[in-house]
Amino acid sequence: MGESPHDIMGRSRAWMVWLPWIAMMAVSVFEYGFGAVEETLETKYHWSTAEAFWVAGVWAALQAAVAFPAGRLRERNIVSARAAMLAGALCCGIGLISIAHSGNLIVAFLGYSVLGGTGAGLVYATCVNMVGKWYPEKRGARTGFVNGGFAYGTLPFLAIFAAFLTKDNYRPILDLIAGYIVVVVGACGFLFKDPPKSWWPAEVDPVAWGRNRAKRTGLAKNPPAVRQYTPMEAIRTGMLPLMWVCMVSIGVVSLFGINFMVDFAKKSDFGALVAASAAGVLAVVNGTGRAAVGWASDRIGRKPTLVLVLLIAAVAQFGLLWAGNTHNGALFMVFAFLVGFGGGAFYPLFAALVPDYFGENNNASNYGLLYSAKLVGGIGGGGIAAWVVGGVGYTGAWILAGCMCLFSALLACFLRQPGRGRETSGASSPPVAPAEVPPRRKVATATGRK
Repeated sequence: MGESPHDIMGRSRAWMVWLPWIAMMAVSVFEYGFGAVEETLETKYHWSTAEAFWVAGVWAALQAAVAFPAGRLRERNIVSARAAMLAGALCCGIGLISIAHSGNLIVAFLGYSVLGGTGAGLVYATCVNMVGKWYPEKRGARTGFVNGGFAYGTLPFLAIFAAFLTKDNYRPILDLIAGYIVVVVGACGFLFKDPPKSWWPAEVDPVAWGRNRAKRTGLAKNPPAVRQYTPMEAIRTGMLPLMWVCMVSIGVVSLFGINFMVDFAKKSDFGALVAASAAGVLAVVNGTGRAAVGWASDRIGRKPTLVLVLLIAAVAQFGLLWAGNTHNGALFMVFAFLVGFGGGAFYPLFAALVPDYFGENNNASNYGLLYSAKLVGGIGGGGIAAWVVGGVGYTGAWILAGCMCLFSALLACFLRQPGRGRETSGASSPPVAPAEVPPRRKVATATGRK
């Protein structure tokens, strides 16, 4: 305590919300826009549906796999946030350009999937961890807001693809988007700066904040971590592996919905307008839902909110299947809304649960380990899902997706904070842990003020 954001980086900490948010919106086209481009690429390059979605699946796997090593390098001060963002911007640009100018699957895998996935992973991991460090007292809401940009940020791109993209002009369109990503993400990343470890805003009295939080929600809702866990210690608690399995299951469902929503709508005879509208609704709600659950989890607790989100996701899968099979366009849009909400809202909840359970000092590494679950989810929701659809059709695939959501909700019920007895999950608030209320001390700033 004592150092203000202006002392550390020369500007308000609000910059560390808006800049990560803008960067996340810029790279969102990789995950949420591929389904809208996939048919054009199939036609132009003569790819099969399975081949196209393997490209997307490997991208998702690499995007998740980079989170842990990037976190470790940042925590050891080997790679700065600025360097990670600039490298991510360059890799993303190369990834889009490669798929725009070559129909060779090997080039697509190396360029779009490997480089593009690595770049997007660097941007995603850096942005999510950055906002949590600068807003330790409002982590849920701020993380949810920034995380949401990764979904609804793709809406302008979806509109461009629906209105203009054809097999004759897709190259200049993708090239322009690649340039936009490099410039925007690079400019945002250039201004990134981490606060010191265990930093707390001087204008927020931690004791008063803890008391107000206890009055508002009860500390039992989201009690602070009892200590700082290293990655291996977090694994040994059993809670990080449980979160990982839970995230694998719901991650497969989320990416399956993102990748196959448009195709399922067309197969259900809804037409291009309903298909594009459903994809847009999914992307918007996927993002705005993240911000909403972050705010809600600060008040009713992360775990109850997570279980509720997973149950909503389960209902959405079965409902979307029913609407598609009965050719009910209005219901299809309603359940596309719920699919979007359930398929994105769990990400900020897990992002906030990790520091709540294991502390903040190793958050980049611990969350990187958890986020690696998307490596499996990406493959399952892309290439493997295409095989499942080819084998059992969309009816079997959506039923399986709903069951996987129910399985995730069941696993989430067993989550509990390491180091605290089960009795602290009741109505009474536990004592405030030292990790949450740091001692008030003042340090000399760069200007000599106390």
